Amino acid sequence: MNEHLSHDTPGSADPAPRLFPAGRIALVTGASRGLGRAVAHRLRAGGCHVYLNYATDDAAAAEAVEAAADLPGSTTAVKGDIRSAEFLAGLLDRIRDEHGQLDILVHNAAAMHPMLPVAPEVGTLFDEIALALNPLLHGAGTIAKLMPEGGRIIAVSGNGAFEVIPHYLATGVAKAALENLVRYLAVDLAPFGITVNAVSTHLLDKGEHTSNKAIAGLLASRTPNGRLTRPEDVADVIALLCAPEAAWIQGQVVVADGGLGLRA
Repeated sequence: MNEHLSHDTPGSADPAPRLFPAGRIALVTGASRGLGRAVAHRLRAGGCHVYLNYATDDAAAAEAVEAAADLPGSTTAVKGDIRSAEFLAGLLDRIRDEHGQLDILVHNAAAMHPMLPVAPEVGTLFDEIALALNPLLHGAGTIAKLMPEGGRIIAVSGNGAFEVIPHYLATGVAKAALENLVRYLAVDLAPFGITVNAVSTHLLDKGEHTSNKAIAGLLASRTPNGRLTRPEDVADVIALLCAPEAAWIQGQVVVADGGLGLRA
């Protein structure tokens, strides 16, 4: 059985601008920590009820729900493998039963398994591709019926989709495929009033959990703003794409990297 945690607490103060109507229903995959958690919190701050999907770490999910307790909106954490067509179908059915619709889907779940093209772990590589593509491939038909006009689908990508990064083969190939799927879905879902876009970023500043501190420092120095992108920076861009005024942005990859990509 899938386990879930619920915490519904209306907040007295809104710590972030509300860009979209309160009460929208959102699903964020890979949301118990890091960027996914920041996105879940940002959408809840905007008044959404957020389904916070995670794969394994119950403690991190519970902490993520508790940390959002003072925000407007509400959160339900749902444990399960988002690659699974059966799990996804059950989750979407649950959302329909509980709320009647899904307004926002942010697909953030990802894994990173270092490998080289000359020595790939092929099974692991295809697992990463499945994690990137399966939720949108398996869910597109149901989501098109579940989302009202004005619905938003946003996939999280990264610069490894178009740059060659050492040991980043599996994730880079998976993200490149995800960006292409975004374009195809954007065309097919546009007649339903649903936008499909991706937000791409670079290495994130995750505080003490930031990987490769030496490279992080170098990239921070090359970023025009003088620091690495933080999860909250990307979450704000995703929130912007959820605003009604973003309805004409369709099938795009929006880069949120503080201008790092402008430096040769």
